[in-house]
Amino acid sequence: MESHDLRIFKQVADLQSVSKAAEKLGYVQPNVSQRIKSLEDELGVRLFLRNNRGVTLTEQGVILLDYANRIVELMDEVTLVLQQEESRECLTIGAPQTVSAVKIPQLFASFLQDVRHMDVKLKTNDKQHLLSMLSYGELDGAFVQGEYSASQFDTVHSYWEEVVLISPHPGKDDSSHDPVLIVNGDKNCIYRNKTLEYARVHHPEHPVIMEFDSLESILQAVHDGMGMSIVPTSAVHGREALSTVQHKRLSERIRIDFIIRHTKKQPPGLRKFIRFLQNQPSESV
Repeated sequence: MESHDLRIFKQVADLQSVSKAAEKLGYVQPNVSQRIKSLEDELGVRLFLRNNRGVTLTEQGVILLDYANRIVELMDEVTLVLQQEESRECLTIGAPQTVSAVKIPQLFASFLQDVRHMDVKLKTNDKQHLLSMLSYGELDGAFVQGEYSASQFDTVHSYWEEVVLISPHPGKDDSSHDPVLIVNGDKNCIYRNKTLEYARVHHPEHPVIMEFDSLESILQAVHDGMGMSIVPTSAVHGREALSTVQHKRLSERIRIDFIIRHTKKQPPGLRKFIRFLQNQPSESV
């Protein structure tokens, strides 16, 4: 029995709804249903009765909920105690590969100039995994783009990212072929979707799509003349290797939010980072 399963079970029991629990946790509903079924199979009992209004606990479910509440409370308590006992503060932040590729390291560099004795970690993943990690306390905060559960997370800082279309110079590609789009493999990547959207308008002749799993691979592919891509302007600024490719700055911008969980107990390192972000120059929406 995994602690994540108990947290999911507790959320469904508290809300008396699988769909509401999935929305609050940032999961798709079938995933929550599968985790509940797996828990029932493991315990050999039914935990919920389904009805038109949602779900209600069985007698066995009521018993498990009592234990789950105590287990989750103890896990949160020991996590907080261990964090307080740690002599060095720790800050763990998440972000997608193509979001804030340069901005976050710059923020960390500036932040650590004023803060001593703190370990800072950056974890990269796709947006859905980051939201899941944040909801379970594996991250202190995350930089994300687009929609998320406002009932579960708070936005504490936002900024705007300018974007640029980069492509090989005419001599490097063959205009007789369909254009090649260099994009991230994550289907929810905002820069991937911007690239595909741009191609639908300007290259309706069904371009070829080439996927890579990192921003560095995308930049290298464009540099090598393999195709075009839309990326953050900050990712190409100052890179000598990309001075040989064409740059077309686009008028639209992408909003990046730094979000945290709804919680009254924020680790000291996170509180310091939030104050640091809120003192940064902000751009109007």
